[in-house]
Amino acid sequence: MKTVLSIAGSDCSGGAGIQADLKTMTMNGVYAMTAITALTAQNTTGVQAVMEVTPTFLEQQIDSIFTDIAPDAVKIGMISSPELVDVIAKKLREYEAHNIVLDPVMVATSGSALSTSSTIEEMKNQLFALATVITPNIPEAQVLWGKNIDTANQMEEAAADIAKRYGCSVLVKGGHRVNDANDYLFDVDADKGTWFVGQRINNTNTHGTGCTLSSAIASNLAKGYDLDESIERAKNYLSDALAAMLDLGKGSGPMQHNFNLNGTYKEVKE
Repeated sequence: MKTVLSIAGSDCSGGAGIQADLKTMTMNGVYAMTAITALTAQNTTGVQAVMEVTPTFLEQQIDSIFTDIAPDAVKIGMISSPELVDVIAKKLREYEAHNIVLDPVMVATSGSALSTSSTIEEMKNQLFALATVITPNIPEAQVLWGKNIDTANQMEEAAADIAKRYGCSVLVKGGHRVNDANDYLFDVDADKGTWFVGQRINNTNTHGTGCTLSSAIASNLAKGYDLDESIERAKNYLSDALAAMLDLGKGSGPMQHNFNLNGTYKEVKE
């Protein structure tokens, strides 16, 4: 069985972060491991609190993984401080990690900020060049590009500019801001762009979709698929999860309208 390490924050509600990654990787047929960057108190409505781990402890977690069960791929999610970015970059270089999928998490689906500007700058300087692909959504891509993205052509321009600036492939996720469910990849190695057309699913329960997609991409890279095929398979997996329309809501709470995506499973068959 192939192995994948998730370096990310914990989501106590189970829909995003480490919990989403574990579920997604398991359902995509790989052995999932974690190095936790922060504990969060959050749910589908927002992030209530964040408790960051120390750089030393994060380093110890990553050492524990690589010195025993070397991962075939690495997914990176929420990083809450520049010091943690430095540790991750140092360790990925030290262990010559490969198949790295970086989801530059800046803002939660609920709108809560998850990264500071100094952390984002450190990610650009230290982690982007190590990544096989980064997976920003439209707001994140706008921050990285420095311009607004309102059209499909601008998605293409942003992906190409970011990729060439930082030396990594870039998958800009469209979503309802620009299109229904189409994502655009600029492959920096092949120097070409590819559109991935997705099916629009009328489901407002989107907590954790970014974590799920990046984890599924990493899982498929670990299994030996190339980047294009890994993205295609990941999008299909995410569409199946959304199409299941699971509602965990009981009574009158917010879960009546928002559920944690990865309560829904559809086993991926080879």
